[in-house]
Amino acid sequence: MEFTNLRIYQPDGTFRTGGLTLSGDRIASAEPSADACDMGGLYAIPGLVDIHFHGCAGRDLCEGTQEALSAIARYQAAHGVCAICPATVSLPEERLAAVMETAAAHTGDRREAALAGINLEGPFLSEGRRGVHLLENLRLPDADLFRRLQEKAEGLIKLCSVAPELPGALDMIETLAGEVRLSLAHTEADYATACEAFRRGAREVTHLFNAMTPMTHREPGLIGAALDNDEVGVELITDGAHVHPAAVRAAFRLFENRIILVSDCLSAAGMGDGVYPLGGQEIVVRDGRATINEGRTLAGTAVDLFTCMRRAVEMGVPLGQAVRSASTNPARAIGIQYDYGSLEPGKLANILLLDDDFSLNTVILRGQIIEAFD
Repeated sequence: MEFTNLRIYQPDGTFRTGGLTLSGDRIASAEPSADACDMGGLYAIPGLVDIHFHGCAGRDLCEGTQEALSAIARYQAAHGVCAICPATVSLPEERLAAVMETAAAHTGDRREAALAGINLEGPFLSEGRRGVHLLENLRLPDADLFRRLQEKAEGLIKLCSVAPELPGALDMIETLAGEVRLSLAHTEADYATACEAFRRGAREVTHLFNAMTPMTHREPGLIGAALDNDEVGVELITDGAHVHPAAVRAAFRLFENRIILVSDCLSAAGMGDGVYPLGGQEIVVRDGRATINEGRTLAGTAVDLFTCMRRAVEMGVPLGQAVRSASTNPARAIGIQYDYGSLEPGKLANILLLDDDFSLNTVILRGQIIEAFD
C-alpha cells in the first residue's frame, strides 16, 4: 500500500507532510510512487501502546482465559491501541500464576493488538494507598515471588509496581532492576525514600498524583523525587476524572518528554454504566466514572487510551506531545521501541489516520486495514 498527502508524526513530536509506503507488515523505506493514494491531508500517527489498563469490552485480564485476552486485544486494536501490556490487580499467588500462564500461551490473530507484556500491579503495595486492591491480597515485597510469576509468564512481565517504603522493598528493587522495569505505586513514600528507590533502579511512577501522598513545599514526596530524577518516566491518566486539566498541563510542563499516557481502563470500557467485577470487588460506573466505596474511591476508568489522548489535547496538550506520550514513550518504557512508537522505515506498519478534529478515521494494524471505532 502507498499513501501520499499525509501529515506524518515524527519522533520529536512534530509533523511532516509526505507519504508512506507499506510492504507486508512493515513500513518500507521507499517513497510513494505517483500512483499512491491521496489521503487529503489526514494525520498519520503510530498505533498507541497502553502499558497500564485492566480490561475492556466486558472482559478482564485476571479472568485468566484466552477468550478474555482475545476480546481485550480486539477491542484495543479497533480503538487505535496496537500493542498492549495489561495490568493485574493484587490476587493470591496461585491466581496470578494462572493469569501468567494464560498470557504466555496467547497467540492472537490479525485483528488483535499485540500482547507486548504484562504489568504486575500488586501485590507489593501499601495498605493506606491500596485503592481497589483488597487488603488480604497484599504482600510484602518478595523478589522470589516475582521470579516465580515471571517464570510462569515466560518473561512476559515488563512492569512491576512496588511501594518503596515497605519492608524489603528497596532490596527487591535493587535485586530486580536488571530484570524488569520497577514502578513506584500505591505508596506513602516520602521524598527521601522515593529518591533511594530510584537510585536502586526504579524507573517509573504509576498513575502520577493518584494513590500517593501529595507534593507540598516541605515534603515534595514521590512527585518531587520523580522531578529530580530525569531518567524516571511518569504515567498519567487523562480521562478527566483522575487528574484536573490544570494539573495535566502542569505535569506536561514539568516532566516534558517523560509523560506516559495510560488509560487504566477496566472491563467497563465500551460497556456503559453498570456494575463490573475487579479483583473480588464490585466497581460501579455511573456517568462514565468508575468508583468503589459508594463513590468515594476512584477505581480506574471506563475509557480507552485513544480517548485519553484526545482528551489531553482538549486540555491544551499539543497533539504531537500527546501522541509521543501515548505511543513513543510507552514503547520505550517496555522495550518495544524497535517495532513500535513511530512511523520510521522498518517498524511495524501500525498506523492511525486521524481527521482534522483528531477523530479516528482508519486503523492499519501490521499492514492491514481493520475496522475502527471512535
